[in-house]
Parts: sequence; C-alpha cells; structure tokens
Amino acid sequence: MSYEVIARRWRPQDFTGLIGQDHIRTTLLNALKNDRLHHALLFTGPRGTGKTSTARILAKTLRCPNAVNFIPCNTCSECMEITAGHSVNIVEIDGASNNGVDAIRELRETVGYMPSSGRYKMYIIDEVHMLSTSAFNALLKTLEEPPPHVYFVMATTEAHKIPATILSRCQRFDFRRIPTRVIAQHLQTICERDQVKFETDALWTIARQGDGSMRDAQSLLDQVINFTAGDLKRSTVVATLGLTDRGLLQGVLAAILAADTTAVIAKLQSLHQSGAEPKLCLLDLMEQLRHALLLKLGGDRTLIDLPDSEQEALLKMSEPVAQEDLHWYFDMALKGAQDLARSSDPMLVLEMVLMRMAAAPRVKFATAGATASSTSSPTLKTAKAPSPSERDVPPARRSEASAEGTAASGQLQAPGLPGERFAQLVTKIKEINGLVGAQLENCFVSKLEAQSLTLGVAAKHKFLFDKLNQPDFKKKVVNYMATFWGPGHTLEIIMAENSTPTEAASPKELAAQAEEQQRISIRQAVEAHPLVQSTQRIFKTEIKSIKEFKL
Repeated sequence: MSYEVIARRWRPQDFTGLIGQDHIRTTLLNALKNDRLHHALLFTGPRGTGKTSTARILAKTLRCPNAVNFIPCNTCSECMEITAGHSVNIVEIDGASNNGVDAIRELRETVGYMPSSGRYKMYIIDEVHMLSTSAFNALLKTLEEPPPHVYFVMATTEAHKIPATILSRCQRFDFRRIPTRVIAQHLQTICERDQVKFETDALWTIARQGDGSMRDAQSLLDQVINFTAGDLKRSTVVATLGLTDRGLLQGVLAAILAADTTAVIAKLQSLHQSGAEPKLCLLDLMEQLRHALLLKLGGDRTLIDLPDSEQEALLKMSEPVAQEDLHWYFDMALKGAQDLARSSDPMLVLEMVLMRMAAAPRVKFATAGATASSTSSPTLKTAKAPSPSERDVPPARRSEASAEGTAASGQLQAPGLPGERFAQLVTKIKEINGLVGAQLENCFVSKLEAQSLTLGVAAKHKFLFDKLNQPDFKKKVVNYMATFWGPGHTLEIIMAENSTPTEAASPKELAAQAEEQQRISIRQAVEAHPLVQSTQRIFKTEIKSIKEFKL
C-alpha cells in the first residue's frame, strides 16, 4: 500500500502554499529579508492550522542552497530530506514522548555541534507544552543563549501551559482558525486536481466540520471520497459523517420564523428518523439565528461562513421578522441547550424548545401596535387600563375625576397655572443661560399677580438666597421675563419660612414629579400589555425593571 493521504500529499512546501495564515507568512519573510529572524520561535494555535508545516518550510528556507527570494526549490537533497523528516541537521522532537529532563540534557550536549553541511541547524519541538517542569528548567539557558548557528521552533496547541520563563525567551506567533470559506475553496482545488466530482454544498459541509482546521477537513474529505467512490454530494456527506441535514435545519428555522407549529411538528418527525443529535441541532440552530441577525443588520458578510446561496436564502427567510424576535429566539434556544444538558431525554427537550419557539408571541406585533397608536413617539405609550370600579363611569366624568385626584395629590399642575408658567420660563432661560436657569429651577412661585412675580426659596436652599437677591442677577431675570412674557414685569425673591408646599413646587420638583408619573404610566402600560402578560404566563416570570429605548 503506497497511497499517501490528502493531508500529507497537500502539505504546504513553501510560504506561498501556507493557507489562511498571511500574518505569519509576512512576518517571517520580512524577518528573513532583513536578517532579523529570532533564534527561538513559538508557534501556537488550534490543531491543523499549519504550525509544524511552517516550521519545516522555515527550515528549508534556511537550508536550501537554491532558494530564490526565500522560496526553497523543493528538489535538492536538503529539501527532500527535510520534507521526508530524515535531515540530520533538522532535529524534530516529540514533546509528548520525550518530555523528561534526560531528553533535554541530550539536546544541550548536541546543540553546540556545527551542522554537517550548510550554515544552520534547527530544533523543532512539537507539543512543547508536554515537557516536564525539570525539562523546561534544563532548556532555559540554552534557549536564551544558543550558538549562532542554531534556531529553535516550538509548536503547541496550549500555550497557557508553558512557563512564563520560556515564553519570555521566545518570539510568539499565534496561528488562527482558517475561515470555512477558505477551507472550502482549498478542498475544491484538491478535488479538481484529483478529478473528483463534487457539489459545492458538499465541500462546504466538510469544511464546516473541520472547525477551522485544514488537516481535519482534508482527513474528512479522504473519508468521504472513499465512501462515495469519487462523487461528492451533500446527502452522502451528511450520511457518511452522521450530521444533521442542512436542508432539514433550514426547514426547522423557516417554520419557527413563520410561527408555523404544524410544520415544526412535521420537521420533528424527520429529525427523529434521521437520528439527529439534539445538542448539535440546537447549536446549529443558534448559529443560524446568529447568521440571520448579522445579515439583517447588514454588517460585514465576511463574518458569516456560509455559501452565498445559503446567505441569500437566510436573508429572505428572516426578512419579515424583527431583530428583537431573533434575539428572543436565540435566548430561548440557549436556555433550551442548558436544559438539554441536564435532561435524561434530550430529544424530548428539543421538541418542547422548538414548539415553544414557534408558538412564542412576536415582539414585532407589539411595536407595530404602538406605532399605529402614536406616531409622535417610537416608544410604547399605552394608556392605563381602568379599574373594575371605573369601567362603568363615562369617559368625560372619568377625566374630571382624574384631574381632581391629580390636584388633590399635589402632582404636576396643568398648563396655565403659575407654577407651570414659571417652569416654562425657566426652560427657555436654560436654553440661553444654563447657569441662571439652574439656579431659578430651585425656586417656586409664591405669588404671581398681573406683572408682579414673587419667588420663594425653600429653607433647604438658603445658600442660594443671597445670590438670587443680587441686583445684577435680578436684572438678568427681569430682562428674560420681558423677552418671553413682555415688558413691565417686576421680580421679588423671599425666603420661605416652611418647606415648599406641593401646590407651589419648584420647576425641578415639577420635572421630577412628571418623570415619576411617566415612569409609573409606562410600567402600568407594559404590565397591562397582552404580549407581556402572555410572556409572564408562559415563562412564569415577573418584571424586574423596564428600560425605554428608541427604535
């Protein structure tokens, strides 16, 4: 058997073939061109992203006598030996099986020897985090001050397990997960070169299962080619890898977004028959909801690792659904995933979660109703529902009773009263002179007759009395009164003996009363809304706080 697997056959042999790690390639090439290559390099990142391959490419670049612009020829004996792993000058050490101090002592004894040919020798330590504490300590001095002809390259998937003393002596390179789109494009190149028939969706399915690892995706491609005899279709890939059919998942999401519980029940039967894993179904559903929200927000589509056809279908599917609904669905799926992890029957939980999502009330209906009832404000402003004792009272009489109750309780005064007129004056003054307005809003109207205004200062604001009684200050206020109320007005400021009465509240207190009244009205309106009541009934929750926002 001389077959070479795809992952080995398509291993990159120079920097131009390194896929998805442009920042690593650029940094290393610039370091080589400027003769600034560090003697100790640490490659860290997820599995299958090119760490060991990059170390071998760097070794060939340093050792190849025919390299042009730091691109090895891959035909000379040096390149061939390094590719095969047989070079005596490139020592590859498996940190998992050679993790003791004795292996590092042997390295220290041989590191001083010159290479058998060429100028440089390199030590590649794979899975370096597996070394013992004694081995790391033995490596410290050599790693910090190696001979000029030696380079160290250490690769690991768990950099947090490496001691800080080692990290401080290395130049760190972080390899990133390779985007699904990039993996799918590379798999397509492999299939075209190997003359394998394929569907684009099938390659995307394989690339998605690679989870950012090119090696994992190539291994899955090898497996699927063997199963399908060289004709890749999405249905066969799903069957081979034991995945949830993407079309079935899209159907479930479409039924939820359309609030079609009958269709959801039909899809549940298909999920049963396909033997889908409930946890993976919910995770895939959450990912699709995330993609739908990003598409609806119109953000950068490079954040969405989906084929263009799936993106368009998802965007069309979510078009009639509000953003708030997508947030709500995601939260419900997340809560369902947490419940599923504790359940002895995960499929039962999955069924209930999907049916609950399909039957959930829509936020969009509430916002649409609020917009229809009031176009002047985008926030929900529903009137307080009358109590049972008030339902038989005519609306006109109910309004009169409400006004009498407001006056009796000392709440916000109606427009036209002295306190309200003064509050409007203070608001206009604040737009012109904020300091004068801020000082006046702590006063209240003691008397307003014809063109004579008497302002009172409460005992708690005694420190303002002298400031407000200064001739210059009173002159400014009189000028403002002449501007907004007309000429001929006079002003007198007195000190109130008792605390401010509620019927003569200051503008600041009136504003606070209005804000409190608005807060109470909003809370009552929200609590009385059918959507909120149904939500409380379904989820058995209570309102902790209400935040007002504008759409």
